[in-house]
Amino acid sequence: MVGNAHPTDAIGISLNCELRTVNCELIFVNINLPTWITLSRLLGVPLLLVLLQTPVNTTWRWWALAIFLLAAGTDWLDGYLARRLNQVTDLGKFLDPLVDKLLVFAPLLCLLSWQVIPAWGVFLIVGREIAIAGWRVNQPKISGATIWGKLKTVVQIAAIALLITPLGTTVEAIGLATFWLAVALTLISGLLYVKPMTGNEADTLTS
Repeated sequence: MVGNAHPTDAIGISLNCELRTVNCELIFVNINLPTWITLSRLLGVPLLLVLLQTPVNTTWRWWALAIFLLAAGTDWLDGYLARRLNQVTDLGKFLDPLVDKLLVFAPLLCLLSWQVIPAWGVFLIVGREIAIAGWRVNQPKISGATIWGKLKTVVQIAAIALLITPLGTTVEAIGLATFWLAVALTLISGLLYVKPMTGNEADTLTS
């Protein structure tokens, strides 16, 4: 009954609410510069979805290419700063590949709507990324991207950049070939993530 509630119950509820608020504020305050740069890449996602609505507007495609490459460039910058400033965190290692996935998924969906790439190719990429993301969350320790994962991301970015560039069929053909290479690397890197590794193999992959 509410009328029989003890005064200390209200104090306890109040303290719990304040502690939750303090914890949220601490998480927000403790986000370092490299992680802020990682989060800034999210700003490019809605812009890409708007600019890549149609393939016929070449001006918008050039703008989309510039925004995509700028956002992709921050992926190198945040990693460099995290190592240089000794600010590598579990939060950063979790957010960096997650934001990369969103940055890649947005233009892939647009290219799919243009009927430039097949749905099953996009499905292989998205399915792998979701599966590995779920697998990483359930690991006792959050690990950074392996060298195969980084290579996969670079090739994905190169393929998307070539496919959204409005420079004709030759560049598009090169982009398609790069896209299929990205699909292959996506699957290979995914298998290497879940494959049991010895300590020496893990050090080699992440170095």
